[in-house]
Formats: sequence, C-alpha cells, structure tokens
Amino acid sequence: MKTKGEFDLKKFLDEESAFYNNPGFIENDPVSIPHLFSKKEDVEISGFLAATIAWGQRPVILKNAAKLMQWMDYSPHQFVLQHTPKDTKQFEKFVHRTFNGNDCMYFLSALRHIYKKHGGMENIFSDKFTGVSDPAKAISHFRKIFFELKHESRSEKHVADPQANSSAKRICMFLRWMVRKDSCGVDFGIWKKIKPSQLACPLDLHSARIARAFGLLSRTQNDWKAVMELTNRLKEFDPMDPARYDFALFGIGVNEKKPSM
Repeated sequence: MKTKGEFDLKKFLDEESAFYNNPGFIENDPVSIPHLFSKKEDVEISGFLAATIAWGQRPVILKNAAKLMQWMDYSPHQFVLQHTPKDTKQFEKFVHRTFNGNDCMYFLSALRHIYKKHGGMENIFSDKFTGVSDPAKAISHFRKIFFELKHESRSEKHVADPQANSSAKRICMFLRWMVRKDSCGVDFGIWKKIKPSQLACPLDLHSARIARAFGLLSRTQNDWKAVMELTNRLKEFDPMDPARYDFALFGIGVNEKKPSM
C-alpha cells in the first residue's frame, strides 16, 4: 500500500501514455506515412518502409519516406506487385543515411516476393507469434524470409535480428502500429492474428534512458535482453497491452519531461 505522497509510477505512465497517444502525435512522427492510406496492404508496406528508415532527424525521415510514397504513385501495394525495371529506376538513387539505392531496390523485390509467395507480412509474423511469449522468434522468422532472395549482405543490417540480441526497435515499432488497437487513432490494429499482449515495447535511447531513471530497466545495454526486461516490467502495469507505454517513455524522453515525485 502506498503511503501519502508516494510516487505512483503506474498512474504517471498511464497519464503520460494518454497524453501522447492522440492524433496530434501523428503529424511529426513516422506513423504519419501509413496514415496516408486506408487499404490494409498499403498501410503495411508504407509503414514497414517508413519504420525501416526511422532513425535520425524526424523531418528528414518524413521527407524521405514521403519521397518513396510519391515514387510509388501513392499506391505502394500495387507498385510492389506490378513494378517494372523502368518504374524502379529512380529508386536506385535513394539515400537515407546508410540505406541506399541498392537496399531500396532489394526491399521492393523482397516485398513483392512476400506478397506473391507468402500471402503478405501479417501471415509471416503471425505464423510464429502463435503461442510464443518471446516475439524474437517471429521477427527473426520474418527476417529469414525477407532475405530469401539473392541480395547484398550489407542490406541485412536494415532488418534487425533480435535472436542476435539486437533491440529491433524499428520492427517493434512497426508491429505496434499494425497490432495495437485503441480509440486514440495512432496505431492501426489491422493485424488480428497477433495480440497486443505479445508485443515487445520498442526501445531506443530516449525510452531506455527514462526507463532506467524510473527503475524499469537495470540492463545497461540497449539490446534485446533489455527490451524483454522492460516489456516484462511493463506487463506488471498492463499485461494485455505493455507496448502502449512506449508513448509515455518516448514522449517523456524526447520532451525531457520530469515527473513530480
């Protein structure tokens, strides 16, 4: 039982999650890219590509992700399935930090392979999420299929592997977008075969720093072990939807907000 004046971390994180989890969050976040679309496959593909390049300055991320959508004629699913070598010529010059034109060209080929041969991204992820408490197996399974085609080894760094102890922040964020469903309008909840309770909370420099400050994370490295440590602690607050606290941890971290203890 809490004594008078004792800081209630769950209440604070609940309030901060509610504060940041609203439509106003969308405009300046990579999630704004899939919000351009309503068709399920368009949301998936645009979200996956936006999440893939979601590191660095957010204005640059949004600019480059929007450029990809423009080049795909704002019909990413149709483009992935039907593009010709002529259609992809301009993608050869795409650059976002270390993600270059060769990577971009492979991603288009891999996505077409996934939608034509494997029934789409949801099928691949959900196949391994069934009965799995550690989403690392599902993410690594997707990664294995994604790189089935001939490719340059350098492209592999753009899809993280949690079974190699990567934090897989961008994939976890993408899964949050696809799986979580609430009334707030940020996450889509279009993947019904995976439960929010199975998600891992995305971990980056901002959320990790705040998690450690609140005693939610003791591990000093930002790796998959840290992701699972944080997620398991957050499940103590909400076992059905631990990833919703990503809004609070990230928002507090980015805005340097301090709780009143």
